[in-house]
Amino acid sequence: MANGERGIVGATFVSPPGPSCGGTKMAASMLCRRTAALCRTLKGISCSKTVLSADSPRGLPPQSASYNPRPLRLNLHRPHIPDKDSEKTPEWQKSSRYDRKLFGRYGSASGIEPASLWPSRAELDRMTAEENEWQPPLEVMLKNVQAREEEETQRRLAKEKLIAANMAKMPKMVADWRREKRESKSKLKEEKSRRAKLLAEARERFGYALDPRSPKFLEMVAEIEKEEKKKKKLVKRRLKDEQLAAPPVAPPAASS
Repeated sequence: MANGERGIVGATFVSPPGPSCGGTKMAASMLCRRTAALCRTLKGISCSKTVLSADSPRGLPPQSASYNPRPLRLNLHRPHIPDKDSEKTPEWQKSSRYDRKLFGRYGSASGIEPASLWPSRAELDRMTAEENEWQPPLEVMLKNVQAREEEETQRRLAKEKLIAANMAKMPKMVADWRREKRESKSKLKEEKSRRAKLLAEARERFGYALDPRSPKFLEMVAEIEKEEKKKKKLVKRRLKDEQLAAPPVAPPAASS
């Protein structure tokens, strides 16, 4: 209660003596009751505002200040143990992994034998294989590192050897490339001169310029190629006849 309110309540009990003492006492008692009720109301409102403003975050509706949930505790006297023989029990609750979980939570109250929680021989072999694969001993790791370094060294030496052999072949490869380049240029030049010659011959034969893709030009080229083949055959046969008609050369006499 504030100091001013205490003064008001205290002042109501002090009244000057006079003839109307009974009415003054009644009014003072009524005023005291109303003042006490008002003080209780104001105190309750201020306390509720303080609790709600401290507990409720912004943007959410105010919650009751008397809500205090009890913590969830494990029932160690009657723990829930699933029935493995029931069809309603899921398969993951029938596994050995779930048995280990129950024994770790409830201990001996779970009714599970600790000896049954040890891994089987197959599980031990699988765990050992995984450990050897992902967490090998230090000696094995050092051997693996050494083998990897030797493999990288051999690969680097082989690459350097190949580069040296190719560099030794480089002058010949450059000379062959330049020769092929010259031959391709000469062939292109010959083809261009041959086409110009054929176009000039076609102009002389038909009296006008022909398109190299026209059927007449292609027929003319086929005829010319056929005539050239005949000429080559005749030249070849003539050379053969001349070699047969020439007298054989007598071998030189051996000196005694």
